Amino acid sequence: MRSKRVNLLICLIAFVLFTFSCFCISRMTQISNQLTNCRNHMSEFKETMQHLKNRAENSRQELMEAFNQMKNDITNREKVSGSLVEKKVNTTNQNETVSNTLEDLKFFFPHLNKADSIYPDIIIGKGRRDVSFALGISTVDRGNHSYLKQTLTSVVSRMTPAEEKDSVVIVSVADSHGDYLNSVVNMITKKFKRQVKSGSLEVIAIPAFFYPETLHVNQLADDSEKLESWRMKQVLDFCVLMLYAQPKAMYYLQLEDDIIAKQMYFTKIVDFVRNITSNDWFCIEFSVLGFIGKLFRSEDLTDLVRFFLMFYKDKPIDSLLSEIFHLKMCDTRKHPVTCKQRKKQICVRHNPSLFQHVGIHSSLLGKEQYFKDIYY
Repeated sequence: MRSKRVNLLICLIAFVLFTFSCFCISRMTQISNQLTNCRNHMSEFKETMQHLKNRAENSRQELMEAFNQMKNDITNREKVSGSLVEKKVNTTNQNETVSNTLEDLKFFFPHLNKADSIYPDIIIGKGRRDVSFALGISTVDRGNHSYLKQTLTSVVSRMTPAEEKDSVVIVSVADSHGDYLNSVVNMITKKFKRQVKSGSLEVIAIPAFFYPETLHVNQLADDSEKLESWRMKQVLDFCVLMLYAQPKAMYYLQLEDDIIAKQMYFTKIVDFVRNITSNDWFCIEFSVLGFIGKLFRSEDLTDLVRFFLMFYKDKPIDSLLSEIFHLKMCDTRKHPVTCKQRKKQICVRHNPSLFQHVGIHSSLLGKEQYFKDIYY
């Protein structure tokens, strides 16, 4: 009996040990599976992190490449601008001043209201201001013929250093052909380096959107309409140039791109203005031809330009200048002789003329002109 109890106890212990062993094995298997899953997750996590790291590195390299490309683009643009454009960083106030004077254009040309800024493109300029004289030269492409280099040589070389310091010569390229603008800039930067560096010589360009659409259409029409369009555009070219120059100087001298100046012309102009007996003058003529060599007070340019803009479709600019003299100074109730005398008082002529017209090939392609100032 006792032996049976011992055997039963042993069996019970063996069963308990077996059950415990199975439980332990089962738990160890579960733990092992969990550890395996954990290792798999860790491996996947490492792979994900490595993938993210690689993507981050690739993104960093792409950003660096994009940044370097931007730097190169900016450098290249600056190099190109350096060869064609010399804009001053601190010309904001000047731009705002000139923009205000150019606001008149919006009244006459409503299409300019859509433009963010109506301001000529400054191609070469140091922002020179507060000088006595601004000399304006408007130029367009004449095909295979150009007189601009000869004109500028006579104009800038026949100034004294003091006169050059107290003036600014403004060349306005009123031509939509980029090749002509580039040729003008290349010529000026090579031939007139000193004047460009000192700021006594500027180059501006009039954007094509300044002009009303009718001018662009008429240029494709017959000869009579082309001539009419050319005359209208010439008036607008001079108007923009005068408005740009107005805040820069006390006096404005209108020239053209196919003239030559006499020796010491600038000294003679300064002396004549200083010694003029009457202060009632509106214009001083230093040439009897067209719109060449006409000197105005800058403060009078606003009224002058507004008159030109009102009637730019009707007459050439030299005829409009005569009309404004008549309207401003001739009372219909007075005798014509009195009117003529009054006109001489407000439009004073310097004799001899200081500028001669040398261009044969007109800016209107195909047209030749042989005008000469007999008083030169």
